[in-house]
Amino acid sequence: MNMQMLMQQAKKMQKDMEKAQEELKSMTFSSKQPLVEVTINGDLEIIDVKVSNEITSDDAEVLQDMILIATNDAIKQAKKVKEEKLGNVGSGLAGLF
Repeated sequence: MNMQMLMQQAKKMQKDMEKAQEELKSMTFSSKQPLVEVTINGDLEIIDVKVSNEITSDDAEVLQDMILIATNDAIKQAKKVKEEKLGNVGSGLAGLF
C-alpha cells in the first residue's frame, strides 16, 4: 500500500470521525425513573431535569436517588451510542496496518 493511499484513507477516517462526533452532539438521551426524568446530550451534559409534581418535602431523599439513577442511565445510553458510532470509524484503522 503506498503512502498516498494511506493518507487518503486517514483523511476519510478523520472526516467520518468528525461527522460521527457532530451527530452525537445533536442527539439526546433520556431516562425516566419514578418521579424524575433526566435528559442529556451526546457530550454527556445534562440539558433537562423534570420532576413530578407529586413530590413532597418528605420525598426529597427518594428524589435525589431517582435523579442519580436517571442521570447515570442516560449517560450509559449516550456512551453506548458513542462507542458504536466511533468504534465503526476506528475499525477502519485495522485495514491500514
